[in-house]
Amino acid sequence: MQPARLLLFLLLLLPGTAADPEGSCKLHLFQIVIFHNTSFADFSAWATLEDMVFASWQKHNDSILYCYPWVYPALPEEEWKNLINVFKNYLHGFVPSLSSNVNLTQTPYPFVIQGAAGCDLYPNGSYTRFGHLAFNAHEFLSFNVDNRHWERKQNSQLAAEVEKEFNSFTIFSQTLQFLLNVTCVDHMKKFIQYAKVDLERQELPVATVFARTPSPAQLLLVCHVTGFYPRPISVAWLRDGQEVPPGLALSTSAILPNADLTYQLRSVLAVAPRDGHSYACRVRHRSLGTRSLLVPWEIQRRGSALTIGITVMVLLLVAAACAGGFWWWKHRKSDEAQ
Repeated sequence: MQPARLLLFLLLLLPGTAADPEGSCKLHLFQIVIFHNTSFADFSAWATLEDMVFASWQKHNDSILYCYPWVYPALPEEEWKNLINVFKNYLHGFVPSLSSNVNLTQTPYPFVIQGAAGCDLYPNGSYTRFGHLAFNAHEFLSFNVDNRHWERKQNSQLAAEVEKEFNSFTIFSQTLQFLLNVTCVDHMKKFIQYAKVDLERQELPVATVFARTPSPAQLLLVCHVTGFYPRPISVAWLRDGQEVPPGLALSTSAILPNADLTYQLRSVLAVAPRDGHSYACRVRHRSLGTRSLLVPWEIQRRGSALTIGITVMVLLLVAAACAGGFWWWKHRKSDEAQ
């Protein structure tokens, strides 16, 4: 299975993250386990504060890699030791447990187990917490934090066996419930204090408008916005100064990450060529404050017209020079003949 698909489904495992209120924050833990055969499983795990990967698990020495200078000082040393021990116990029990149930149900190799757990903190002090597992990019098990109970999300024999075994691990479920109910929010608040500079980082969006013509009867206006941070952004098309409502003519991509820890997206509007309207792409983002970034398509067209005009003028000058040269050469020959 493609790694991109694995990561995408981990995002789908999360509770609604698209429209969280301003001032909310998330502390999430992800895992991917690829079971290649009965004797080898490849494990990776990492933690995010908002969209920053601030820690990851080092499987070669059972330790935590701290990805920012502020991570380790945010918690007491003893707390990091406790977390490492909890994670070791989980890892060394999770993989053998899954393997035994896979062998029992004769599930074919290879397969992938994905997991996501964590908590979301909101401005009013309330919070939500969750724990989910997926099998080959399909919902598998979910942890009911309030009832401290694992619930299967599919009717497979493997899901039934794993649900039964996980619910028999009383201490494991108690520990997970405490981590999600208490530890997660407590640690998030400490991380927020230490990560203030990184969390408040802002990068201005850069917007470019261009056109594509898939057919003579259709013009696609494309607004490409990139380089912005944080992730939330509003991109809209204006027709004669009025916002174009959602519809079949308008499509906007998902917000995608760039390699430099910024984001990008595209908004495409289908219009009829030479329809007589003016169009502009409007971008609103936290880094812009109360201002909006407005990129008119009209300017793009005028720019293209100016370029064409300059090209034509140059061609005319070249043609005139050639004609003048030919006239001079012809008259010179005539004079020489006389």
